[in-house]
Amino acid sequence: MQKHNRLLYFFALIKFALPFFLQNAVYEPHRDEFLYLAEGHHMAWGFMEVPPLLSVFAWLTNSFGGSMFWIKFWPALFGAFTFIITGKIILSLGGKSFALFLGLLSFLFGAYLRVHYLFQPNFLEIFFWTMIAYSLIRYTQTEKNSWLYIFGLSVGLGMLSKYSVAFFVVSILLGLVLTKERKIFSNKHFYYAGLAAFIIFLPNLIWQYLRHFPIVYHMKELQRTQLQYISPVGFIIDQFAMNLPCFFIWVRGLLFVSFSKNAKPYRFIGWSYLFVIALLLLSHGKNYYTLGVYPTLFAFGAYQLEKLTQDRLKMLRYVFVLAPFVAAYFFVPLMLPLFKPAKLAAFYEARGMDKTGLLKWEDLKNHSLPQDFADMLGWHEMTKKMAAAYSTLDSNEKKHTILFCDNYGEAGAVNYYGAQYGLPLAYSDNASFFYWMPDSLKFDNLVLLTDDRNEMEHPFIKDFESVVVSDSVTNPYAREYGSLIIVFKKGNENFKKMFIDKVEKDKAKVKW
Repeated sequence: MQKHNRLLYFFALIKFALPFFLQNAVYEPHRDEFLYLAEGHHMAWGFMEVPPLLSVFAWLTNSFGGSMFWIKFWPALFGAFTFIITGKIILSLGGKSFALFLGLLSFLFGAYLRVHYLFQPNFLEIFFWTMIAYSLIRYTQTEKNSWLYIFGLSVGLGMLSKYSVAFFVVSILLGLVLTKERKIFSNKHFYYAGLAAFIIFLPNLIWQYLRHFPIVYHMKELQRTQLQYISPVGFIIDQFAMNLPCFFIWVRGLLFVSFSKNAKPYRFIGWSYLFVIALLLLSHGKNYYTLGVYPTLFAFGAYQLEKLTQDRLKMLRYVFVLAPFVAAYFFVPLMLPLFKPAKLAAFYEARGMDKTGLLKWEDLKNHSLPQDFADMLGWHEMTKKMAAAYSTLDSNEKKHTILFCDNYGEAGAVNYYGAQYGLPLAYSDNASFFYWMPDSLKFDNLVLLTDDRNEMEHPFIKDFESVVVSDSVTNPYAREYGSLIIVFKKGNENFKKMFIDKVEKDKAKVKW
């Protein structure tokens, strides 16, 4: 066992370090990362988009200087932790070295390669989903009440990382109800653990209540702009596509926990998977919302495939290893941006990747790069051009000027890079940036960063004495390609009133 534990931690180190060597240095922080880093400057018990736990790591990242290494450190670290828990499940079942290696391949050649390199709440969510499953598996194996308290702690902290943890909690409880493991509900420690989870989550619940549940507003906006376009068929297909090189491992794990006589104590895991899929289909959830359920299935699948090939079918082990490596040649460049944009786009085109659906953005159109990669480009260029536009103002004009951005990615990027150019803070009325705007903004001039290419055609243009398009984002692979930097001078009272009224109206809409 000690030998296998050492191997597990060695594999975890590989899992942690590999993405740092794979991603091309030309790519910048992701659009969403700028938002979450900004939340680290505005610590609270909640935000419009997410619960507060990620902001703790954002605060740490900002405290350490906010470099790319620290931005990527936390998802990579929790990716390694998630793999360790997966490996612990394998070892608890009696798995050995080959099963651990299959578990590693599942983390290196699938969607987790990207998730565990993006500073987004998903890496915390996946970790806590896995911890929730692990704690109940260990309780089933040992009947030690300490595992129930680990379950409660994982649920509470999980709910502070992402609200979709509730989908898994409901699913796994329903799974327990449908199996003999329902006896857990007669254990008083289960309810004490549930109370602990509730107490951990309570501060965020109070925060939401006092602000009239802004998450409801956020979910309505998400439903209106994104979720309604998700196809149920596409959602199911993506469950296989997200971890394509190693899909056979989790499928074997699902079959094992669902049908094998030897897996009866773990049948609730199979049921929980089906309930997660059903709940997310009904709520039009995004494909990657399910990623937290697969590490456990990979553990069971890796264990089973090792056992299957222990004697007569040992040659199959070469197939189980070779197949993921071959598939990874095509798949890994879709999970991490290994090459510069032009080379990566050529790679996709040469291999017909546009026919797979993996290059579709939220607009349901194919593009040269995956949306996540396009969201990692153009930000520094944009900020530098904002600084050039701001420098055209004299010192007196700068005192009466604000920087304003259309979306949170733009505002976050300008604030992230802006200090090196001496820029003041940029504001936005998008996402949580909306609530960090001062109640009263006094300005005569405006430097605007907008993704609206028709900005100059709006009626309010006449409310300024001077309006000049200073520059635009010219990186053709950036999602912000074509965004305009416009300098507005000497706005009249009509515009200022319209601007303030719009902000107040929007705040009233979400009852903040």
